[in-house]
Amino acid sequence: MAGEEKIRCGTAPSGVKYALRRSSGQVAWCALSIGAGTRDEDGFPAGIAHFTEHNLFRGTSRKSARVISSYLDRFGGELNAFTTKEEIVLHATVLKEDLQKAVGLLFELATDPTFPENEIETERGVVLDEIISYKDNPVEDVYDKFETMLFKGHPLSTPILGTPESVKRIGRQTLCRFVAEKFFPSRMALSIVADIDLDALEKQALKLIDSYEMPAQAGYDENASLPTQNASLPTQNTSLPTPIGNLFNKVLDKHNHEVNAVIGGLAPSLYETPQRLIAAMLCNILGGPASNSLLNAELREKRGWVYGIECNYTQYADTGVVAITFGCDKPNLENCLKAIEKILAGLRDFPLTESRLKAYRKQLLGQLAISSEAGEAQCLSIGKSMLAWGEVMTSAETRRILDAITPDELQAMAVRLFSPENLSYLIYL
Repeated sequence: MAGEEKIRCGTAPSGVKYALRRSSGQVAWCALSIGAGTRDEDGFPAGIAHFTEHNLFRGTSRKSARVISSYLDRFGGELNAFTTKEEIVLHATVLKEDLQKAVGLLFELATDPTFPENEIETERGVVLDEIISYKDNPVEDVYDKFETMLFKGHPLSTPILGTPESVKRIGRQTLCRFVAEKFFPSRMALSIVADIDLDALEKQALKLIDSYEMPAQAGYDENASLPTQNASLPTQNTSLPTPIGNLFNKVLDKHNHEVNAVIGGLAPSLYETPQRLIAAMLCNILGGPASNSLLNAELREKRGWVYGIECNYTQYADTGVVAITFGCDKPNLENCLKAIEKILAGLRDFPLTESRLKAYRKQLLGQLAISSEAGEAQCLSIGKSMLAWGEVMTSAETRRILDAITPDELQAMAVRLFSPENLSYLIYL
């Protein structure tokens, strides 16, 4: 598929999905995305997905933690990982001649972790320090608290890091059980971006995937008590508890130097196309990275009221979150809230002109084109797409949808996202 983009997608005999993209240059990027995030922790201590991600690097039956930490360094490469509410992602950047070593390492970490007791204790200290430092960062903490309150009663409410109490309860057997129940092939997607012929790359990838014993082949019964194939990233037809989107208006006195605030609510899910692209365009117009986004232009560039302001849109399997976040001096808070509401009212009440929409569309397409040149971003994006859909939307298809968006559709989305009755507020003073 996507001949003009030189992308190839498929599924290995073991059930692991893969997406390969031909690029240019000497650098290659690879990622192994596993559909086992924070929302999959039911029955486990909170934060186990993130704690598992940390401990995957602490040893396999063939490599010690020390060997793993330096394995790609000696080639000039980099190894990293992160956890979201819906996935754990292991990824690496190397020279293309070392790609096979990098991909092999990712699969070894995911399929053969040994979780040595002493290493778990070392990593526990690292994660506990991370939780403390995170709480000391009000910009991060206020958003985390916002989602916890918004999704109260739903698996998406669980903080990714967990709590000190929950992390202290996680032992080796619990880690082994989490991996056994969640890390099976149909929940894995390998993505590679490299300047290698796609036929040769596909052959190499399939050989590597099949050379590692997948969990189901190692004696785990993936059908015994497990969810369906894409349980952590279900399709729009899968029955899930729908997030309620609790409404609140909460002010917490944190005795901070500046105010940190979040205003937002529910938004289209990962599977709502084209609505999710309409929402993405609207959020970019409202509070994207450019200085001419509506919120930036008014509150930062013109008024100087905020240190920074943006509108973020996060897509989950069964819902999404739109959030306006900003920091300001306490005397400016009331002015900021009034200005934000005025801008939101303008988007709800009046459609954009065709000329303004054309300019905003060109800006967004330019941003997407520039970001698509970043190999790591490409690799992570196509991995997430493979987990969600089993395919990758081409840039041509994305452009076709964006080109078809009308002023009326943007206005309708503004009403859906930013009507006062749909918005919640969390403010740290």
